[in-house]
Amino acid sequence: MDYRTVFEPQTASITEKKSEFIASLVHCESEEEAVAHIDDVRSRNRKARHNCYAYILRAGSTSRYSDDAEPQGTAGIPILEVLKKEGLFDVCVVVTRYFGGILLGTGGLARAYSGAAALCCRNADIVTMRMANMMEFECDYSLYDSITRITEKPYIKTVAADFSDNVSMKLCVAAEYVNDLEKELVELSNGRIDVSVGREQYERF
Repeated sequence: MDYRTVFEPQTASITEKKSEFIASLVHCESEEEAVAHIDDVRSRNRKARHNCYAYILRAGSTSRYSDDAEPQGTAGIPILEVLKKEGLFDVCVVVTRYFGGILLGTGGLARAYSGAAALCCRNADIVTMRMANMMEFECDYSLYDSITRITEKPYIKTVAADFSDNVSMKLCVAAEYVNDLEKELVELSNGRIDVSVGREQYERF
């Protein structure tokens, strides 16, 4: 099953009635990593009134959120819903609020927290993770150009190509296309290419 995530940290901020809402989004693969990010944001924003958060992890289908003393349901859940709408996993976002002296009401708070989180997600470099296999093989130089043409596809990434007596190639291929590509390589070489296929693992495409 494909999923979307981020690897590069991203921040974004919005201002509502003099209150500033600063969202900070990071990649995390465990609750320990998520909590470390939350603690880091809190330590850097000690004067902030609230540091509300949400995170979603693939491991154990885990999700957590906190309103951090805001009225119940006005911060954590709206942030979490943004992550779900974006289809993001293995991410944690903290939205820090610096109070501007004007009350926003429950609806205004929910819109501000979700708005900051949504802007942060829109600005982020979101990548799609797909189940894939590494394929390794050697080929004659006479076949290299033909192989290059058939591997120039969005679901195939050339990881390495070593040029010595023969060409040794390592490809990352989306799992559902592995069998077809293997057959194509064997047919192209009249059975001279012996393909080694590694175990399935998630890779970025």
